[in-house]
Amino acid sequence: MASQDPRTKFSNADFPQQEQQAPGLQQQLDPKPDCGETSYKGYGRLKDYKMLVTGGDSAIGRAAAIAYAKEGADVAINYLPDEEEDAKEVKEIIENEGRHAVLISGDLRNEQFNYDLVEEAYHKLGGLDNVTLVAGHQQYKNSIKDFDTASFSETFETNVYPIFWTVQKALDYLQAGATITLTSSVQGYNPSPILHDYAATKAAIISLTKSLSEELGAKGIRVNCVAPGPFWSPLQISGGQPQSKIPTFGQKEVLGRAGQPVELSGVYVHLASEESSYTTGQVYGVTGGTQLD
Repeated sequence: MASQDPRTKFSNADFPQQEQQAPGLQQQLDPKPDCGETSYKGYGRLKDYKMLVTGGDSAIGRAAAIAYAKEGADVAINYLPDEEEDAKEVKEIIENEGRHAVLISGDLRNEQFNYDLVEEAYHKLGGLDNVTLVAGHQQYKNSIKDFDTASFSETFETNVYPIFWTVQKALDYLQAGATITLTSSVQGYNPSPILHDYAATKAAIISLTKSLSEELGAKGIRVNCVAPGPFWSPLQISGGQPQSKIPTFGQKEVLGRAGQPVELSGVYVHLASEESSYTTGQVYGVTGGTQLD
């Protein structure tokens, strides 16, 4: 039998207790997430596409960027300056696939940077076929009283506002046949009380997926969304979860473990490729079993 038991395809053992300052580095994570560096195999489904990925230095964004390159695309990735070392690793992987890699560091909370990001990606890649927005901010709080305006604003300014700014600018360059891929979360459907702000942003992204797809479908541009469940990433150990939850992170899911970013790669590729040419306005859940309802 060629297929693997999904419960044991990746480790379901406890994660070591660990903590980093936000935004966290993949290089320092134990164990390192599998983002498809060697495990993902491409089949040329995105030959010569030009892709922009935010949050492309680590975890889910990194997995999308690597998969795009292995499918034949040139990729620009955005990341925070503190994440430079992780980003350099991704650049090397993309270039080892014989594809062009562009690194663009900057803070998506800055409106002008979003416009400049798209402009730079377009010119340095020589085109733009897809915008994949993955970058996100998540910091848990024990109680609604622990949330403050500054942290609440930061979450929305990181997770939601850049969708407006980046898409607005990208429409100067995206042609019929292009795609936009947003990233929500299971939290958009099943919000946790320790993630009020984060969950609210992810619900907003689901709404934006639907409204943008309605508008842009008339231009031949498809908009879809990926909604991950618990995936192992620097986000979790840099304030995304209480430290007490790290060792058993993801083990309550139906499949009994946290997801590895490479398990999302195929979904991102599918939504950006011609394979999904009749798909728009959809949210794809990859949750380990939790229902999106």
